[in-house]
Amino acid sequence: MIAILGYLTLFSFLAYANAMLTPAGVNYEVQALMEIKKALTDPHNVLNWDENAVDPCSWNMVTCSTDKFVISLASPSQSLSGKISPYIHNLTHLELVLLQSNNISGSIPLELGMLPKLKTIDLSDNKLTGKIPSSLAQLKNLQYLRLNNNSLTGAVPVDLANMTQLSLMDLSFNNLSGPVPRLLAKTFNILGNPMICATGKEAECNGTAPIPLSFLYNPQDNQPSGKPKTHKFAFAFGTSLGCICLLIIGFGFFLWWRQKHNKQIFFDSNELHHEEVCLGNLRRFQFKELQAATNNFSSKNILGKGGFGHVYKGRLQDGNIVAVKRLKDGNAAGGDQQFQTEVALISLAVHRNLLRLYGFCMTPTERLLVYPYMSNGSVASRLKAKPTLDWSTRKSIALGAARGLLYLHEQCDPKIIHRDVKAANILLDDYCEAVVGDFGLAKLLDHHDSHVTTAVRGTVGHIAPEYLSTGQSSDKTDVFGFGILLLELITGQRALEFGKAANQKGAMLDWVKKIHQEKKLDMLVDKDMKNNYDRIELEEMVQVALLCTQYHPSQRPKMSEVVRMLEGDGLAEKWEASQRAEPNTRCSRANEFSSSERYSDLTDNDSSLLVQAMELSGPR
Repeated sequence: MIAILGYLTLFSFLAYANAMLTPAGVNYEVQALMEIKKALTDPHNVLNWDENAVDPCSWNMVTCSTDKFVISLASPSQSLSGKISPYIHNLTHLELVLLQSNNISGSIPLELGMLPKLKTIDLSDNKLTGKIPSSLAQLKNLQYLRLNNNSLTGAVPVDLANMTQLSLMDLSFNNLSGPVPRLLAKTFNILGNPMICATGKEAECNGTAPIPLSFLYNPQDNQPSGKPKTHKFAFAFGTSLGCICLLIIGFGFFLWWRQKHNKQIFFDSNELHHEEVCLGNLRRFQFKELQAATNNFSSKNILGKGGFGHVYKGRLQDGNIVAVKRLKDGNAAGGDQQFQTEVALISLAVHRNLLRLYGFCMTPTERLLVYPYMSNGSVASRLKAKPTLDWSTRKSIALGAARGLLYLHEQCDPKIIHRDVKAANILLDDYCEAVVGDFGLAKLLDHHDSHVTTAVRGTVGHIAPEYLSTGQSSDKTDVFGFGILLLELITGQRALEFGKAANQKGAMLDWVKKIHQEKKLDMLVDKDMKNNYDRIELEEMVQVALLCTQYHPSQRPKMSEVVRMLEGDGLAEKWEASQRAEPNTRCSRANEFSSSERYSDLTDNDSSLLVQAMELSGPR
């Protein structure tokens, strides 16, 4: 009898194993995962999978069920790029796909709709393009669908409206267009799509629910529901609602009593009415909360100092580490509504290469902004630190910063001009990916005093000539600053420092032009990199920098063109065109000061008009 049972067990195992194998004798799930890996670029080698494995259940980023089928593919925040392979449909038991916060491009494969057991899809914060496939509507078990913060286009598929089982559908911050079907998901978000919700008040936006920052979900909490549970839920909901109403009434009575009997309210009298969340998903902090987080704004917690204010490292009560920017002219009288409006507009600029505004604080005497903490600090600080940034990282930083500025100039609504593009304002996350910070702050502060709108905001060495002479800024002034940033990445030095060791007077730009004409570009490169760089890529980056810093703003490229050139598209043609135009440009500028003369004069005489460069001693 025991022998018979043994044979039956062996026969069952062999039948199961054969069902898992392709005709070539390979586990079909191993084959599918290897095809997925081939379609992706994995810079950190987190997908260190073995194609000769019997099964993938011991692999990183893969989870299997008890019967050895792959049920989860989870590789968030791993800097993956490339595309999602259509072979993913061979993972027939897949329940979770979590690939958020990577650099994955291309379209969402139609084959995702062929996975009947899928419960969660999170492809947010990538670079996906194309339309949302209507095949996703075939996923009857899907409960969480997050496609936000990509570049998806087209209309929202009508079939998605029938997915009543969805607990969450987030399509925010793409380039989707209308018409929008009546979505029935319990929580959905289509804000941040300019062609649908330019202001968030259009008819197509009715019914959208902003997703809380603290929204968490557990895909395994899927239990069958029935009438008893429904009644219990209704009773619990009614009881909770009643308690909340009583608390609100009691709290309101307390505030009324306090205002009547004690006029001395600590810090901001308005704070008590605006706790937790205000202006969409922005959190409104109390001043005393940020004061406690930064140890009363201790000088030991200062991460950086600049024209807009000091930046402090802070730890909130929940343990999260943040960077708190205390604006210098926060005590300006009035402008509360304008400040809130500008903060709200800045918060709408959401892109992987932009520093996300987490919250703010506003009192009669203070203006503070709260951002996520960037562990690798600024490019300015990292260029001075050890180990030195390698060439590929510097290229990646340049491209990331360019993409962030492109979003501000051409994809964000309303458009935002940075006005102080420099290495100190480009921050680096855990993986040294560039994040543009301090965007919109010039506009945010200008409303306090009418005369400020014509004052020059920027940093010596980064200011475009036309901005310096007229005070009028445009997107091309940012392009000029970006060109100087490229030279800082190449040389490892600040704009006005470069060339001093060689007894060269003047700004970096003049020195670089001279070196470029003499074809001695190796002299430009940061000495700490030694010879570990690509000379062809060096020349290309110098050419992009010189195109960005041309004297006339009309001759400078747009940031969309800069991004394409950094990606290797169109640089040769643009450079050749600029060289043909150069003789005429020299004639028109024969009687003008050189940039070195302009900056020398400013440094000596007019430094009070300029915001000096912010040097960071550490991360922020």
